[in-house]
Amino acid sequence: ALRVRLMTRAARLDMTPDLDPIAVLREYRDVFREAYVTVKGPSVGGTRYEAEREIDSRIAAELMMRGGAPIIKNRYSVWLDEDGWSIDVFGGANAPLIVAEAERSGPVTNLSIPKFCVTEITDQVRFSNDGLAGRPFREWQDDFERELAANGPQFQQLFGKNRMI
Repeated sequence: ALRVRLMTRAARLDMTPDLDPIAVLREYRDVFREAYVTVKGPSVGGTRYEAEREIDSRIAAELMMRGGAPIIKNRYSVWLDEDGWSIDVFGGANAPLIVAEAERSGPVTNLSIPKFCVTEITDQVRFSNDGLAGRPFREWQDDFERELAANGPQFQQLFGKNRMI
């Protein structure tokens, strides 16, 4: 996967279903100060190779305006026990999706799973940024909710002993 990411702390928008990522980029392009290009390998057992490099935010904005399927989200960070978590709140075609990801420098084992986590999505490509750009959540949200109702929450136990907190 190849991703261009623009970031700013100067604007916080409500992530509503009617939010248009390109319209937001046009309106706020001068407040973006950080930009990155990231190359990601395939996910294997919940881990994947990733290389990220900072690029000029004006170049990143221009790349995003010229093509691809942009997604928009607010990212929040929180520490729970020994883990840092990234909480992504999506807008536009991916609203009202919220995804939480445990961040460690090494493999995530013996995870303390917060109660706000509904089910694990680690190996579900449809929840990746690429997956959400290609087929937004609103197109399959009802299917996912039926799957969750039928199967209940699922959490992997392949990497030690997970526990709910």
